[in-house]
This record gives sequence, structure tokens and C-alpha cells, in this order.
Amino acid sequence: MATRRIISSDKGVLDVDDNGFTSKANEKSSIAPAVPAHVIYKLLGFTLAMIVGPIGFYFASLNTLFGGNSTYAGASAAIVANIVLMGYVIVAFREDQSEAMEAAEKERKGK
Repeated sequence: MATRRIISSDKGVLDVDDNGFTSKANEKSSIAPAVPAHVIYKLLGFTLAMIVGPIGFYFASLNTLFGGNSTYAGASAAIVANIVLMGYVIVAFREDQSEAMEAAEKERKGK
């Protein structure tokens, strides 16, 4: 039974992609996160607020504010959910504007 020796200069099947280009395994890859950590923390915070806020307000207001009327308590919980959602949108817009201002400031200082 004959075996084939692997010569290091030969490109193997795994080193060539579908278009015939060889891989560049020796290049360093970037392992930086695609999304900054503060964005993830804000998203997790608003996700927690979206879960806890409306449910908590529903049960807190059911007997204290609305005397057992679940329709009003449910409507108020929906309003709280919309308030949390609007808060997230406002925070996202402000963050986007601040990043644009920082980029403009850097560009202005660079010239």
C-alpha cells in the first residue's frame, strides 16, 4: 500500500477555497468584539426593564390603583412597556449623535 508524503510547499484541499485562492493562515486575525461592551450592557438593561417593568407594574397596580380591574392594569402595563421602548430608542439616538459628534471633532482637529 502506497502512501503520499505531505510536502509543506504543496497546497492541500483545506488551504484552497472554492475560487482557487490559497488561505493566509499566517496572518493575524482581529479578535476585537464586533459590538462594544457598553452597547451590550445597555441592551441587557433595557431587556430586563422590558420584562420586569410591565409585569411588575401590572401586579403592583392591580389591587392598589385599580381595585382588581385587570383591564386597566393590563393597559397600564402596556403603557409602561411603550415607555421603556421609547427610552431605548432615545438612548440609541443620543449615542449615535454623540458618536457622530466625536467623529466630526476628530476630523476638525485633524485638519
